[in-house]
Amino acid sequence: MNSLNEQVVLVDRNDNRIGLMEKLEAHEKGLLHRAFSVLLFNNQKELLLQQRAFDKYHCGGLWTNTCCSHPHPGEDVKDAALRRLREEMGIECDLKKSFEFIYRAEFDNGLTEHEYDHVFTGTFSGAPVINLHEVADWKYLSREALQIDMTKHPENYTPWFKIIIDKMR
Repeated sequence: MNSLNEQVVLVDRNDNRIGLMEKLEAHEKGLLHRAFSVLLFNNQKELLLQQRAFDKYHCGGLWTNTCCSHPHPGEDVKDAALRRLREEMGIECDLKKSFEFIYRAEFDNGLTEHEYDHVFTGTFSGAPVINLHEVADWKYLSREALQIDMTKHPENYTPWFKIIIDKMR
């Protein structure tokens, strides 16, 4: 199945499930749906970033958190985060829930991200084994180096990642 045909879980502002919709349609209509973001830090407290594959349906080629996606209908959000971390980055590690937030971002291609985002953190110090259909590149950055680069080149980062970094400060 094409990933754009996958269903996302539509939610209200309290993350209560209110329905299902194909992922592309939810992004075309800008409807609030459940998502997650994962941030992994190495032993030097550097963050593992991924550069999204260039052919992604939005934000292709932009740098972002270690992994992000949507849980399948009926799938626990943490289980979904662990699954996508394996699928995108080839990583298995423990995750801890950090916080949740809602954001909305409109893109030039007419799509809108409107997500109830569950943010998880964990520790991993190795080299990921990236899925080239999902990820173009990766790197570890210290918080200081990341902050400097995000200030100089905000256009290189995804909208939700900017919010997450701001909330983690």
